[in-house]
Amino acid sequence: MLQSIRHSHPLVYRHFSSLKDGEGHVRRIMELDRYWQRAQDGQREQVVFDGSLLPPGTTFSGEFDLIYVGGTLGVLHAAVMAAIYGWQVLLLDRHIAGKSTRDWNISRDELNTLQEAGLFTGEEIEDCIVCRYKTGWAEFFVENGRKKRLYIDNVLDCAVDANLLLDRALQKMLERPGNRVCNRTDFRRIYTLADGVAVEAEDENGVTRYYKAGMLVDAMGIMSPVAMQLNDGRPQTHVCPTVGTIARGLEGVDNEVGEILVSTEPADMSAGSGRQLIWEGFPAGGGNYITYLFFYDSVDSDNDKSLLGLFETYFSKLPSYKKPSPGFAIQRPVYGIIPAYFHDGFSQARVIASDRILMIGDAATLGSPLTFCGFGSLLRNLPRLTGMLHEALEERRLDRERLGAISAYEPNVAAMANLMKYMCYNRETDKPNLVNELMNEVMIVLDDLPPRYREAMFKDTLQFEELLRVGMNVALKYPEVLWVTTTKLGLEGSLGMIKNFIGWALSPTR
Repeated sequence: MLQSIRHSHPLVYRHFSSLKDGEGHVRRIMELDRYWQRAQDGQREQVVFDGSLLPPGTTFSGEFDLIYVGGTLGVLHAAVMAAIYGWQVLLLDRHIAGKSTRDWNISRDELNTLQEAGLFTGEEIEDCIVCRYKTGWAEFFVENGRKKRLYIDNVLDCAVDANLLLDRALQKMLERPGNRVCNRTDFRRIYTLADGVAVEAEDENGVTRYYKAGMLVDAMGIMSPVAMQLNDGRPQTHVCPTVGTIARGLEGVDNEVGEILVSTEPADMSAGSGRQLIWEGFPAGGGNYITYLFFYDSVDSDNDKSLLGLFETYFSKLPSYKKPSPGFAIQRPVYGIIPAYFHDGFSQARVIASDRILMIGDAATLGSPLTFCGFGSLLRNLPRLTGMLHEALEERRLDRERLGAISAYEPNVAAMANLMKYMCYNRETDKPNLVNELMNEVMIVLDDLPPRYREAMFKDTLQFEELLRVGMNVALKYPEVLWVTTTKLGLEGSLGMIKNFIGWALSPTR
């Protein structure tokens, strides 16, 4: 794999060649990049079948209450259902369950839901926090003398060892008899039966096996073929391709401060209709520092959204953000595709369930891609999601309607996710520094308001009236935002955003 990119992506080749498992990481990145072709073509491989099509004489390699497919975020959910509620669980993962291609930042109070769900003690949670910083800031590139560095406390200020957290959850699940994990096992199909589901999978030796359960929990992330089929080939409307490294030897690093959103230049026009590239930087403990490069975009834009291409851009532009010293050394790369879905309506529009099938995490695509992504969304809703599923299992009500109500959808998050559209650059409508100028004005407005506004904005907990106040102040200081809304969102997008806000205003959970 590495040799195949030696000439097409020379910087990626050079840096990944020095990694212990550089070959494996390139393989995983290329696997994720297959998403773009699928999304462009609207490919809908059928993987959900009626039970009548199950091959005659099928024998099962095990029977369970729940089968989870996907062993990253799915591990946390499965561990609660097995260790706390006592359901028998099978976890299938095409790679190794409990291993993440990203690391996670979140605030300490948000981690408390793991304790609320009964999965970890406070001490166990503390063990998984490798670093904390005192404050964070966001800053966007402008040259008009109005550039504002906005300081934000209590946001994404805990660096979590994702693999340690997942491994400990996995161990709690496996401590209960009857639970199993099958690594290097590919999900192939699911057959819905009158009394459960049959899942067809293929192990690393190419042997096909069948497992039976009461239902399936789809935690396959953005690559989920189940989500693709049940959402008519359109499981996401927007994406945030993200790449970076955990490394040491970077200059200009402050290990007491997190850099939450940082841009260093106008929009990049080299890969299509334009991308506003944004950096993140977080101390990661042990002298390491995490840097991410990402951008927001619609699924159907003509930009190069490949992770491999973005990694090449990352290595070429990293010195403009944090200059590598002669001792620069990558501990491991981090990467992923953060999904988003525009709910064109007054409430949840995304399909997340069918009879005896429930999607969670990025497979459900209900989080906000701005700051509170799949990990944060699942964590914030974990006690409620697992509690409601436990009740549904006890009552044996696993139909589409009941499972569809077990959702991480939050009307405020759906409404605020519309703000991501302002950060999707398009050279046909936008001047080169439009995104930066608009976001800088937002930073100025937030800096003039009480600190709770900025914290809530970056935690997706802003109240309806508070967001109205922020929006009105931005419009007064930057009237161009009204023109930007009509040109960037268009009539359909603007009406959809209005519906989202009405749904939020009328929501009982407002």
